[in-house]
Amino acid sequence: MEKMTVYQKPSCSTCRQVLTLLREAKAKFETIDYIATPMSATTLRRLIKKLGVSPRDLLRTNEERYKKLELSNKDVSDEELIRLMVVYPELIQRPIIEKGEQAVLARPPENVKTLL
Repeated sequence: MEKMTVYQKPSCSTCRQVLTLLREAKAKFETIDYIATPMSATTLRRLIKKLGVSPRDLLRTNEERYKKLELSNKDVSDEELIRLMVVYPELIQRPIIEKGEQAVLARPPENVKTLL
């Protein structure tokens, strides 16, 4: 079984649920706390491509930083959104699970089952 990478925040309940599902499935995985170790723009672009979403689709719209930056009211380019997510990783939806050429946003947690 190919090893998965879980981009997560340890204090997030959804992330913890995904990790439980992976452990129960005896999946091989590593975790990356993307808040403590922010993703590079290159990694973020790769994940966005694998997810098949736009950078805007990956934003956490209820996050305080999103509101402070007034991102709902701005016409911001994809590259600028990626730059902001690198600087402010709390803006990124979580958890993201990557396996080979595939990735899923595990919201809800059961989405991870598509990679098992």
